Amino acid sequence: TSPRSRVKPRRMTATQNPSGVLPDAAATNWVDRHAPERLRPWLKLGRFDRPVGIWLLMLPGWQGIALAAAEQGRWPNPLLLLAVFVGAALMRAAGCAFNDIVDRDFDAQVARTAMRPIPAGLISVKQAWLFVVGCCGVSFLILICLGWTAILLGVLSLALVAAYPFMKRITWWPQAWLGLTFNWGALLGYAAATGHLSWSAALLYASGIFWTLGYDTIYAIQDIEDDALAGIKSSTRRLGQHVQIGVAGFYLVSFILLVIAGWVGDIGPLFLPLAALFALHLSRQAAAVRIEDGPGALKLFKSNALAGLLVFAGLVAGLWKPGVSF
Repeated sequence: TSPRSRVKPRRMTATQNPSGVLPDAAATNWVDRHAPERLRPWLKLGRFDRPVGIWLLMLPGWQGIALAAAEQGRWPNPLLLLAVFVGAALMRAAGCAFNDIVDRDFDAQVARTAMRPIPAGLISVKQAWLFVVGCCGVSFLILICLGWTAILLGVLSLALVAAYPFMKRITWWPQAWLGLTFNWGALLGYAAATGHLSWSAALLYASGIFWTLGYDTIYAIQDIEDDALAGIKSSTRRLGQHVQIGVAGFYLVSFILLVIAGWVGDIGPLFLPLAALFALHLSRQAAAVRIEDGPGALKLFKSNALAGLLVFAGLVAGLWKPGVSF
């Protein structure tokens, strides 16, 4: 018998959720308030009603671009920043749809995910596959404009994306795999700006992996009971009552690697104050996290968009160096 078959269904019905707003989306999200009704299932399939995921996928790419620009002594290319934003939005949508296809049976048994478009019967699996292909196709058109190194990195990232939904079945650390996947943009953005990779870019990528490991461990607190019933593994379940210490440790490593990346890349001194604010933000998250507080965990998770912006701003500020004009 599979773990899923032992889970007692906890499907949320339309009567229980008359607004149609998904549990982890803001009640005032733009999709439910302003999007045409026919488009809402598709936008929800791509998680456009929960834009924080777009930020968390996009920001490593922006950070990679900013790191390259700081090393080169020039401002980040705004067109490249725009390309990464659009590409991240589309690939995040494709990744979420693929994840929902793979997890549709499990999602139907969990209160937080039962009203997602596929388990709720609003979009068929075939239609969802077409959505994935469409998003990937447009993203590829953007990718081929970014140079051969970036193209190769973009193609390689598909293996990480494809494997991610299965990691929760085979390892206690699927959040680490998400870190490998979500922060790949740091390498891709740097390569798109320079045409090559460097140790500083690799360190920035490594920093992002631990950052994601921390914030996704917090996010998984919401599902810890359902995951236990279904036999789904997570870093949150593995850490248990030590989740606060684990998150603090992940964030500490992320900060250390970020500072080393700035040092290796010879980033200017204005990078450090903003890196310190990043560390303060993460430490406050770690201090506030509670394994029994799912709603609080969601708020902490969403605050990581600001954390990522602080790193980006710090790398841009690192353009300035004593005695150097740009």
